[in-house]
Amino acid sequence: MGTHVSHWIVFNAAVFALLALDLFGVRREVRELGVREAVARCLAWVGLSMGFCALVWRWNGAQQGVEFLTAYLVEYSLSVDNIFVFVLIFSYFKIAQQYRHRVLFFGVVGALVMRGTMILLGMELVARFRWTLYFFGAFLLVTGVMMFFKDDGGVDLEQCLVVRLCRRWLRVTPHDHGAKFVVREGGRLMFTTLALALVAVEVMDLLFALDSIPAVFAITQDSFIVYTSNICAILGLRAMYFLFAKVASQLVYLHFGIAAVLTFVGAKMLAAHFIAIPTFASLGVIVFFLTVAVVASLRAVRK
Repeated sequence: MGTHVSHWIVFNAAVFALLALDLFGVRREVRELGVREAVARCLAWVGLSMGFCALVWRWNGAQQGVEFLTAYLVEYSLSVDNIFVFVLIFSYFKIAQQYRHRVLFFGVVGALVMRGTMILLGMELVARFRWTLYFFGAFLLVTGVMMFFKDDGGVDLEQCLVVRLCRRWLRVTPHDHGAKFVVREGGRLMFTTLALALVAVEVMDLLFALDSIPAVFAITQDSFIVYTSNICAILGLRAMYFLFAKVASQLVYLHFGIAAVLTFVGAKMLAAHFIAIPTFASLGVIVFFLTVAVVASLRAVRK
């Protein structure tokens, strides 16, 4: 907690301001986001994150600047895996393109709260029980290795426990009500399929956070860097969805790159007591894995 409290205040104030602008200004219209606009929005969020990285560099020095950049890249790359699942969720619930941004907006807000809570609990756990870092490392290593051999058939939402419980215990209307999450039919409050999609998005993000948050602990245990890198990556997730959802079929080997990143950071945490890998070197390794995966995917699709 060596970061000055004013830096925490400035960062969170900026996050709330951006969310308010997004909710009440930029996205009041209901329409599908095109590829060109999605690219522009992705670049805008990445630019804001890099601007904040420059501020961290200026405030706290080059070491923390590199740590933020590396942690942000890890979080951003792992968020890509979320997107492939979100595509399946929207397809399963037959959510129209023009309403998906609404689900993702409230999904991002929920993810910010959940991840902030998980980061605080994780930092407290690591501070009290240092050996938990080795547990996190082993978990990431096993997860990364399993990703190399996983069946790429996607998630079966019919068997998802949360979705089944929602359909069983909640009153869900079979009718289409546009962008509404809750409606009144026959004098009773009913949930829409848009609400079920939101629940599924939140649950899946919670599951992915079990990988991504421990992965940042391999880069740094500075609470400010862990928190801000997560939040910056999550804020850009919605714009990234509309871009990657259109090119997902071309990134056929990307999950191998993500698996390699998880395996590397897991091994790094386990070997930290014996081998100290500089943060800048970790950044280079992560960039290498992701670049190779993207280039190999594009070459395979072209052939």
